[in-house]
Amino acid sequence: MEKEQPPPSGGTLDVDIVKVGSSPAARDVDLGQVLETNITPELARKVLWKLDVYLIPLMGFCYMLQYMDKLALSQATLFNLTEDLGLHGTQYNWASAVFYFGYFAWSWPSSYLIVRLPLGKYLSLAVFLWGGILMCHAACTSFSGLMAARFFLGVGEASVAPGFALITGMFYKREEQPARQAAWFIGNSVASVVGGLVAYGIGLIHNNTVNSWQLLFLVLGAITAGYGLVLFAFLPDSPAKVIFFNKTEKSIAIQRTLKNKTGVMDAGKFRWGQVIMAIKDPQTWFLGLYTLCVNFCNGGITSFSSIIIAGFGFSNLKALLIQMPIGAAQLVFLLLTSGFATLVQQTRIFMMMLNTVISMIGMILIWKLDSDSRAGRMTGLCLGAVFAANIPLSLSLISSNVAGFTKKSTVSALMFVAYCIGNIVGPQFFIPSEKPGYPTGIKAAMSGLVFGIFFLICLYIFYVGENRRRDRLYGSPRQLTEAEELQDELSNKTDREIESFRYVL
Repeated sequence: MEKEQPPPSGGTLDVDIVKVGSSPAARDVDLGQVLETNITPELARKVLWKLDVYLIPLMGFCYMLQYMDKLALSQATLFNLTEDLGLHGTQYNWASAVFYFGYFAWSWPSSYLIVRLPLGKYLSLAVFLWGGILMCHAACTSFSGLMAARFFLGVGEASVAPGFALITGMFYKREEQPARQAAWFIGNSVASVVGGLVAYGIGLIHNNTVNSWQLLFLVLGAITAGYGLVLFAFLPDSPAKVIFFNKTEKSIAIQRTLKNKTGVMDAGKFRWGQVIMAIKDPQTWFLGLYTLCVNFCNGGITSFSSIIIAGFGFSNLKALLIQMPIGAAQLVFLLLTSGFATLVQQTRIFMMMLNTVISMIGMILIWKLDSDSRAGRMTGLCLGAVFAANIPLSLSLISSNVAGFTKKSTVSALMFVAYCIGNIVGPQFFIPSEKPGYPTGIKAAMSGLVFGIFFLICLYIFYVGENRRRDRLYGSPRQLTEAEELQDELSNKTDREIESFRYVL
């Protein structure tokens, strides 16, 4: 291992030292030029505008496809998938849950590969493969075949959200991240609307060659695989490899995020010491336990929403259209809470608590209202899905509050492991004999949301206490020079080791 060279006395950093830094960015952009580039407000705005115009739509459309593909199994039940494959008892529950076994199995290998491989190319390949796997769903003729297809679909999708979170941390300042995480996550909300329309349209197609559920998988899978090729051409691996930036703009893109101190320029080296630090960090556990608990609700809503809505008295095709307000409700609260967290600093966790409380109210409406109160129960189902708007906020906490590229990827992987476990356990509370109301599943989802709020409170207390402890030990963070900011960025230290690091709330 190369010995790190400390900065010269006086707090300045020699440009020659920076030029030979170990960061892979040094191979693509002269880090001396990064320090020497004069950022004017106009240039900074131009770079930010380019990022928003090119990067966010690339990720947002991909995330829309991911949720549409995930939702396709629930929609396929309205096209007689369960009857055609002879599913009975809890087999559908397990066909839904096995997706998250695949997601779980690949979360840790993915956290390693995200660091070791060119990020954009790796994610593009993952998208292409998951599209192909989704098309294979149409060839399933038995429960075992469906289980295998769902497992490998989970493997294919496991890299996308953690990878997009890391890309957002690479290109955006800490204060910019909540809005940008939310911007690409809008694809998740839009998917419920667009996915319902696509499935409804496919349901109107009548042919003697393939069943409607098979056609659904074929169409969505082909679109996804094709989009993987688009990402391969345009999704960047790092700020130094953006095809729509010139050399000066690449330097500005790197310089903009130096104050993040989160180690995004340390990509290419997997540091096992940072893995241990991630496991020992209380914020990892609070984020993980929160994610585990709220996804008891997610697993049930995603897998059984079509069946629940059909149980309200709607026909199968109408049930597909009735799902659209669920996405609209998510979108409204996503814009409100992420926008507020961007405009008003230190409110991210409070906004997450608000969304979780709204979802808990929705679950209560489904649980307590009479079966003939269709409008009220449908309102409850829409509100019950609002907690999903917390995903970009929780990802922004990781990208802003976890320093060290390996530690960041590890924390992301562990959070998505918790996400998988919650989504595996959640559907098991939806007992087939209780169809279509599933009271046990609804109560389990509501309990998970309550515990989720508790762990968010614990996370908030930890961040506040840790910031105050550091202020007592080191004093308030002073204004660092750009050279000192770059030294912190290249130091390979984690948030627990950088004295000037303070957690955002």
